[in-house]
Amino acid sequence: MTHYLDAAVEAAQAAGHLLRKNFEQPLRVNATTAHDIKLELDVQTQNLITESLLKKFPEHALYGEEGIVGDQDSEHQWVVDPLDGTVNYFYGIPHFCVSIALRLNGEIIVAVIYDPMRDELWTGQKGERPRLNGKPFRVSERADLAEAVVSVGLSKTGVTIEAGLPVLQQMVHRARKCRLLGSAALDMAYVACGRFDAYVEQGISLWDIAAGWLLVETAGGTVDLRPRTDLKNKYSIIASNGVLDLKL
Repeated sequence: MTHYLDAAVEAAQAAGHLLRKNFEQPLRVNATTAHDIKLELDVQTQNLITESLLKKFPEHALYGEEGIVGDQDSEHQWVVDPLDGTVNYFYGIPHFCVSIALRLNGEIIVAVIYDPMRDELWTGQKGERPRLNGKPFRVSERADLAEAVVSVGLSKTGVTIEAGLPVLQQMVHRARKCRLLGSAALDMAYVACGRFDAYVEQGISLWDIAAGWLLVETAGGTVDLRPRTDLKNKYSIIASNGVLDLKL
C-alpha cells in the first residue's frame, strides 16, 4: 500500500500548498447557506487532487465533497475533502485541512490529513501504527470524562444542530472542556494523536471523517459510525480513545 500512501501524501501536500498560497487572499464564493460557505477554491483544490490521484491510478474512482469521478463501484475509491474547514478558511481562521482516504471494497486502507498552516501531516495505513510528521502516535489514556477534552461538532442543517445541542450541553457539564473548532477531519486527527479524548457529531459526511476514522482506529481508539435514517448520506459519529465512558 506504500505507493497509495505516497500518492495521497503528494496530492495532500500539493493541495495544501494551493490553500496556503491563497489564504487571506480575495476569494470567490460559489454558494452560501445559513451555516456554510462554498468557495471556488474548494472545487479547484479537489480538481488538483483528482488529477494527481487519477493520473497515477486511472482505474480508481473518487468520491469527494465537490463531486464524484469515475465508476463508484470500483474496488478502489478515494474519499476526499479538499478543504475541511471552509468557513474557518474564508474568515481567515488558520484551522483547516486536506483529508484523503482510500477505500478498497469499502474498507479504508490509507489515510492522510494535512494541515498546511501548521505543516502537520498525519498518515496511516491499515494494520500499521499511524504517524504525525513521521513520528508514531497513539490515542490518549484518559478514562475519566471529568479530565477529558471533547470536541462536539454542530452540523450544517437545522435537524443536526438541534440533535447536537443536547450533546453539547451534556458534555459542557461533564467534560473538563468542550471545543468546537470547525474541522471534523482535524478533530479526528486530534483524537488519534491524543490532543482530544473524543469527538462527537450528529450529522457528518463520509468525506469529513474517512481518513480520521482509520487514524483513530490504528492509533488504538474506537469509532462508532451510524447512518442517519432521516438524512441521506449523513452519519452520527463518536470517535474516542476507547477507554473514555461517554454514556451518550
